[in-house]
Amino acid sequence: MGDSDLDVVSLIEKLNRALADEWLAYYQYWMGAKLATGAMKEKVVEELEEHAGDELRHAGMVADRIIQLGGTPILDPKAWHTAANCGYEVPEDPSTAKLLEQNIKGERCAIRVYKAIMEMTQNKDRTTFSMAEEIMQDEIEHEEDLKKIQADIGN
Repeated sequence: MGDSDLDVVSLIEKLNRALADEWLAYYQYWMGAKLATGAMKEKVVEELEEHAGDELRHAGMVADRIIQLGGTPILDPKAWHTAANCGYEVPEDPSTAKLLEQNIKGERCAIRVYKAIMEMTQNKDRTTFSMAEEIMQDEIEHEEDLKKIQADIGN
């Protein structure tokens, strides 16, 4: 594991909170893709579906790491809302402009979450650090993709 000053219990808690975020982000993207209306709908739907798949893959990575560290991933979806760092924005307004705005906010939160996990594990837990770095890079790319579409729409 590396240095013994890594608080594994705390790390598992942070990872479970990230796991909750990933599941909620998956659902937010997935539902947004189903409901989207408005400017550049096809492009937005394509992007949201792609991102939903990435968030689901991230959830799997995080759950696997929690288990590897001796923890238990959140078992009850009801706990996702209270555990999540980033929350869930109900897509009550399914306009592409609003969906992009909500999802950019979520990606910015996810970037902060994984940056904190990287800071916690740097030089202490190479495996978790690398996983968090990989996921953070995906989240940065997601934010950039969404901002490009947002700019094309003119918001």
